[in-house]
Amino acid sequence: MAPAVRRPGTRPGPGEPGRESRPRKAPRPDEARRGVGRVTGPFPLPARPGQRRPVLRPVPDTPGASLARLPLLERPLASYYLLGSSAGLLLLLGLVMVLSASNVRSYAAFGSSYTVFVRQATWMGIGLPVLLAASRAPSQVFRRIAYPLMGVTLLLLLAVLSPLGVASNGAQRWLGVGSVSLQPSELAKLALVLWSADLLTRKRRLLGDWKHLIVPIVPVTAVVGGLIMLQPDMGTTIVVFAVLFVVLWVVGTPGRVYAGLVGALALVGTILAVIEPYRLERLMSYRDPFQDVQGKGWQAVQGIYALAGGGWFGEGLGASKEKWPNLLPASYTDFILAIIGEELGLLGCLVVVILFGVFGYAGLRVAHRSDNQFVRLAAAGSTGWILTQAVVNMGAVVGLLPITGIPLPLVSFGGSSLVLTMFSIGMLLAFARSEPAAARLLAERSRRRKEVRRQRRQERRGPDRARLAGRRRGAAPPGAGAETGEGIRPGTERPQSGRGPRGTRASPRPRASRAGEGAGRAKRRGQRPVAPSDASNRASPNQETQGQASPGPVNSGKGATRSGGRRRAAPAGDGVRQAGDRRVDAQRGSDGRQAGRPPARRTTARRAPQPRQAPEPGPYRRRPQDAGGVSDEPPNAG
Repeated sequence: MAPAVRRPGTRPGPGEPGRESRPRKAPRPDEARRGVGRVTGPFPLPARPGQRRPVLRPVPDTPGASLARLPLLERPLASYYLLGSSAGLLLLLGLVMVLSASNVRSYAAFGSSYTVFVRQATWMGIGLPVLLAASRAPSQVFRRIAYPLMGVTLLLLLAVLSPLGVASNGAQRWLGVGSVSLQPSELAKLALVLWSADLLTRKRRLLGDWKHLIVPIVPVTAVVGGLIMLQPDMGTTIVVFAVLFVVLWVVGTPGRVYAGLVGALALVGTILAVIEPYRLERLMSYRDPFQDVQGKGWQAVQGIYALAGGGWFGEGLGASKEKWPNLLPASYTDFILAIIGEELGLLGCLVVVILFGVFGYAGLRVAHRSDNQFVRLAAAGSTGWILTQAVVNMGAVVGLLPITGIPLPLVSFGGSSLVLTMFSIGMLLAFARSEPAAARLLAERSRRRKEVRRQRRQERRGPDRARLAGRRRGAAPPGAGAETGEGIRPGTERPQSGRGPRGTRASPRPRASRAGEGAGRAKRRGQRPVAPSDASNRASPNQETQGQASPGPVNSGKGATRSGGRRRAAPAGDGVRQAGDRRVDAQRGSDGRQAGRPPARRTTARRAPQPRQAPEPGPYRRRPQDAGGVSDEPPNAG
């Protein structure tokens, strides 16, 4: 077989000689400093030719490293702060604008200018704890609630179409629970985000086949969208399918499959828009709303008037004219952006657009930097949901898109939409905290806080309590002396001798023999003690060493001090005799004669543990065999 011939101008393959023989070009110092040619970030993204710096610069892993030299957008918690700040500003702006846009109609309907505002503030007060709780939850919690949430959503969507549903303005979209109305279609967005992300994460090994990409996620999404269309709610249906396409794009759906799904959805949407008369009228008025100003084009025309009357800087907060009754419909819900443009001008509208742009960038940044498949899909789906809803609403207000009747996220009035959107924002904040670099930084900060709190508690306790706590932990408090069984006893010094058996700091302390203890008990009872054997007369080398190393007399009695500063409790009734034994041991050898040899040399070598020896009898009691069977006790003994 003839060898394969490579066409001119093409690169050699992995197995061809030209591929391996070509040396790898080392980066120049300036390129290495900028990061060109390196693989950085949580995803291995090589730098492209001509790229000045990598997409994501690696965050230093050294604990306590200074982050001041890193750019603001490349710091570990940049996504977290961008999400929190943009969402917080949108919430604050929305609360102010709901009060400004609803005060006149609220007074006309309820007799108070603050009724609608109080309701919005109440829903926001409910949503804030939900947001904080979601921002501290791990990603496993969101995966566990995905399937139950999808089941509950399907049941609620079916309940809306039953007699339990509440109709308003020709649409049956709410469930009435007492005085509270819930909109299950808002819950369907969150449920679809979590369920689709978890489903594709479980099937990630099978996603090479296009059938596993579209089954069962596309049929289930079609069922959810069909139930929402029966209410009817065209705008929410568009958002639901937008979530589907965002998730399929992030997971890596092939272009042909993706184009086929988009074409099928466009065909179905066109059919649904034509078969319903009111939808067809909206499409016709979208082309030219001024053809029917008093009819179908009334809302669009009044929105354009509000934007045009605001100019660059607006009429001032609360000075809108279109918010009065019989002018702009839905002034504090679907068309609140028109009131913002009238009162705050073009600059106010640009601020809203910039805040949504920052929010979208931060959400996609979280999806890009995460190393968890579920987090990437859920973050991208949530961000796509909020951005798609914002674009559809703002496009309808300015006349670029048909009016669909969906609110502006975080700004418009609405309880169900606000609480569920805040939950999704809390979930995005939790995902931002779980980024690899952010997780390392937060762990280091937590460790430092714990250390500072522990030091403050020790300072409040005072020196005595701190020393007691150190003894309980086995640590040596400052200024302490020799070691004892409970730590270090103040007022003594640490012994300077070498290590004894088993690596102890001092030589093994002599222990009182059982014979000595028996003699003491017999003496107290008035009995004659039994003399110890001859083997007990010999003192161990350790005892001789201790006796020679401690000059001068040693105090007797309970708690007598041994050599090296150690103290122990002596047996009852045997204190005088033991003190005498130590003095005799220091003056004579093991055979009773005067010891003339020099003191034993101390070494640091490990010694074998010595057997327990009975102490030698004292000078006040002689053995019976040495004195001919006659005891030489003092007259007052016993």
